[in-house]
Amino acid sequence: MKEILYESTRGGERNITASQAVLTGLAKDGGLYVPMTMPALPEDFFERMKDAPYQDVAYEILRLFLSDYTDQELRDCVDLAYDSKFDTPEIVPVNRVGENTYFLELFHGATIAFKDMALSILPHLLTRAAKKNNVQEDVVILTATSGDTGKAAMAGFAGVPGTRIIVFYPKGGVSIVQERQMITQTGDNTAVVAIHGNFDNAQTGVKKMFEDRDLAARLKEAGYVFSSANSINVGRLVPQVAYYVYGYTRLVQKGVLKAGELMDVVVPTGNFGNILAAHYAKQIGTPIDRLVCASNKNKVLFDFFQTGNYDKNREFYLTSSPSMDILISSNLERLIFEVTGRDAEKTADLMNQLKSGGQYQITEEMRAYIADFESGFANEDQVMETIGRVFKDEHYLMDTHTAVAAKVSADYEKRRDNKRPILLASTASPFKFAKSVMSAVDPKYADEDDFKLLDQMCALTGQPRPAAMRDIENAPILHKRECDISQMEQTVCEILGL
Repeated sequence: MKEILYESTRGGERNITASQAVLTGLAKDGGLYVPMTMPALPEDFFERMKDAPYQDVAYEILRLFLSDYTDQELRDCVDLAYDSKFDTPEIVPVNRVGENTYFLELFHGATIAFKDMALSILPHLLTRAAKKNNVQEDVVILTATSGDTGKAAMAGFAGVPGTRIIVFYPKGGVSIVQERQMITQTGDNTAVVAIHGNFDNAQTGVKKMFEDRDLAARLKEAGYVFSSANSINVGRLVPQVAYYVYGYTRLVQKGVLKAGELMDVVVPTGNFGNILAAHYAKQIGTPIDRLVCASNKNKVLFDFFQTGNYDKNREFYLTSSPSMDILISSNLERLIFEVTGRDAEKTADLMNQLKSGGQYQITEEMRAYIADFESGFANEDQVMETIGRVFKDEHYLMDTHTAVAAKVSADYEKRRDNKRPILLASTASPFKFAKSVMSAVDPKYADEDDFKLLDQMCALTGQPRPAAMRDIENAPILHKRECDISQMEQTVCEILGL
């Protein structure tokens, strides 16, 4: 296997091993790690893997990108991650919904959202990376969440020796269920903090702490080192690539495609990590034609793909799809690095423009590089209409984030001139957003409590209440910390006893 090394999008680091990139999370210059060369799938991969279980496909993708891990290490990580904590042996079912659309169900893990797909394996990749690099300090996972990452990361890292995890989330900016999942999380090594601000504030504060050399020195002296569980971490991104590759193998297995024929992919996205993973899947040889970026009312990515101008200077909306309520899409930097011709200096300049003025513009030549990206958005009324219509027509109940993608997908299908199958990333269980989903089915549910609606949702769908929802309603609240944006570093120091 060819060794894949990593570099920073801003030029400060090169020839970084995969395990070092996983361990560090964010590059020292504030950039994101990207492969210096992109690996490639074997020519016979899809025919050979069309009947393979998810674990085998994931293992093959991890081997391509994480080349300084041994085969046995990766096998162990995969086996520990994708096991009975998923509620189906398929791990990622692919279900046809409508004439030509196939939902890639990424929500069958412990916290019933797509973040489980990567955060079930990241703790195992990270602890092995620490051993491989002779790290003696405890690894402190510092992360910001717009709703799902926080719980999935804590569930993954809770009780893992040699780790601590601190999660910041926007108070009032996540769903009731998402917040309850986080604040009831057990584990002596877990901490959750609600900030008085939005997700972008939380994400900016976390990145600022990663870039603070003085804070890093204080941490090291106390026996700690920072790492990240956000999708800026290569250890998050690579496992996400695997499920798009797997989705293609299932369409081959079902006879929808012959190996080598093209599909399109539609992804609801806020921080750009999930659709970037689909882009990487295409880069390594998965037959994907169009990558459709679906935004909610906070349509900063839609506007970027339409105009080439990224502008976060706009009104911020709290929507029924809170995990997408983001105006600074961190992972877009990895794509920008590619569209500049892997020019780290130009990438750093654009990111500095975003930091100082809140916007940047790419050239027409750069835009031509991403011509395979389509974009669309759905407002709140369209999200609700889509949930109700698809349930009525297909008896398939989807969550609000998936509904954003379904609306954008339907619009895209009307304007394209072919009948390629569409693989749509279904990112969360409808049970996680019960009030919004049930209100879309029938307005009479609008004033009912989220938790009380769960039994009615079970009756409506014929599905049992997910295990992730059974205990949190009456679980004790273990995390009550709140802070202002300016107090985030101070709060971290208090939690770690610095």
